Amino acid sequence: MSRIGKQPVPLPSGVKVQLDGANIDIAGPKGSLSWSHPEGVSVSHDAKGHVITVTRASDDPRARAFHGMTRALINNMVVGVTAGYAIKMEIYGTGYGCKEAGQSLELNVGYSHTVKLAIPAGVKVDIEVPATRGDDTPAKLTVSGIDKQAVGQFARSIKDVRKPEPYKGKGVRYAGEKIRRKAGKAFAGAGGG
Repeated sequence: MSRIGKQPVPLPSGVKVQLDGANIDIAGPKGSLSWSHPEGVSVSHDAKGHVITVTRASDDPRARAFHGMTRALINNMVVGVTAGYAIKMEIYGTGYGCKEAGQSLELNVGYSHTVKLAIPAGVKVDIEVPATRGDDTPAKLTVSGIDKQAVGQFARSIKDVRKPEPYKGKGVRYAGEKIRRKAGKAFAGAGGG
């Protein structure tokens, strides 16, 4: 039995669940999300106990794989519509920065051009510090939304524009992420004979 899949998903007050065949609609204070679960698993809602349970029809490997995944994704939906998700990011590098222009995010990260990324529907970008100040004070932004997958995917696409390099640490990184640094080449003209 899946250790994750057999755990019921608790529903906080204010969360409404609607099941229609394989479709699951979950609505809460921050919005609503819908998803269709795969075949091989079934989802039931206990209104009195305020829980959602996921069961699988058989023990074939495909159903076993979907059991825990389905429970985890439903839990992510419940957390998203109640608390939401946020990923804090930092941009290091002299002259680097970011700004929001309509429904796109513009990044200046050392290229000869500004990189524009379209902000997906349901994802919000808050810019706390728009530009870096020297090498120690980074530009800061927060990617937030109710869909964990959309928030994580967009944060990753921002990071992929300029991954942190190992010598000076310039680039886009998640807040608190540690970058393994390399020592630069030693001065070549010293000594030698």
